[in-house]
Amino acid sequence: MAGVAGRLARLRCSGALSSPLQVTRFPALQLHLCGPAMRASQKDFENATNQVKLLKKDPGNEVKLKLYALYKQATEGPCNVPKPGVLDFINKAKWDAWNALGSLPKETARHNYVDLVASLSASSESSIQVTPAADRKQPGSDALVVTSQDGITTITLNRPDKKNALTTQMYHDIMLALEAAGKDDSAITVLTDFPKPLVAVVNGPAVGISVTILGLFDIVYATDRATFHTPFSHLGQSPEGCSSYTFPKMMGPSKATEMLVFGKKLTAREACTQGLVTEVFPDSTFQKEVWVRLKAYSKLPPNAMRISKQVIRNTEKEKLHAINAEESNILRERWLSDECMNAVVSFLSKKAKL
Repeated sequence: MAGVAGRLARLRCSGALSSPLQVTRFPALQLHLCGPAMRASQKDFENATNQVKLLKKDPGNEVKLKLYALYKQATEGPCNVPKPGVLDFINKAKWDAWNALGSLPKETARHNYVDLVASLSASSESSIQVTPAADRKQPGSDALVVTSQDGITTITLNRPDKKNALTTQMYHDIMLALEAAGKDDSAITVLTDFPKPLVAVVNGPAVGISVTILGLFDIVYATDRATFHTPFSHLGQSPEGCSSYTFPKMMGPSKATEMLVFGKKLTAREACTQGLVTEVFPDSTFQKEVWVRLKAYSKLPPNAMRISKQVIRNTEKEKLHAINAEESNILRERWLSDECMNAVVSFLSKKAKL
């Protein structure tokens, strides 16, 4: 969604979905596996374990696994338990994280744990804000990059090596970003309620949730090399992102069924013809042409745009909330089903290239 109430909010991503948003990020975290000059005392370690419980923000699964592994290494030493089964996803992830520390000494693990908690505590104190692109620090490892320039707030998904797949932390950060954008001079809150115009900019393959939320955007621009794919049935899952409601309205029931039920992949031109994409641009001029449009939109009267969107979208709000709740409940059931488990294992075993 790109918010244009005084400004535009744009969420974008290389290799998946591109569109406007705003997000909170933790600075890059590093584990120091070499022996530090100063060791953390047992008291420091105990204080750190208590401090973790007081964190104001969820640090995300990746960091939680690091904390778990360092804690186990500091208290029990190298991993000494059998490896969980392949379908025991959570315990296997925890085992892998602990086992990866190898023979790291307890003292070093204790020191690294204290350092990591200290960095998280410092990060949780920082507030969410969008800063001008020129002033903003953007570590290359960040999964979400937020910039604000020329009245346009841009949130970029930045995990091209993982097809820009969203992690739990990224979902959390996107929600915080939307909330912040909805309160500033640009745009955003929750996709179904966001008051300002939202523009999605897709510059590569879009898969899964990156596709299904497009129906919640007001405009969708795509490069001619973009593709759109929702392999839910292949993974034993079901539609999400309110797509079970928005797609039939945009594409027609039969076309929506082809995509959501049978997993048909669409090119950018096909997606445009079927109503999923607003306009397609040549890849060579994509960024230039889209930014010209967005800058022009950002100069339009913000209140007029807000009110116009409200008139167009308000009648659908309650319906979208109900659909989202229903889809979420069904998706949770599907994730716990044997069919979904078997489909995911089969998918991973093939190492399919999306």
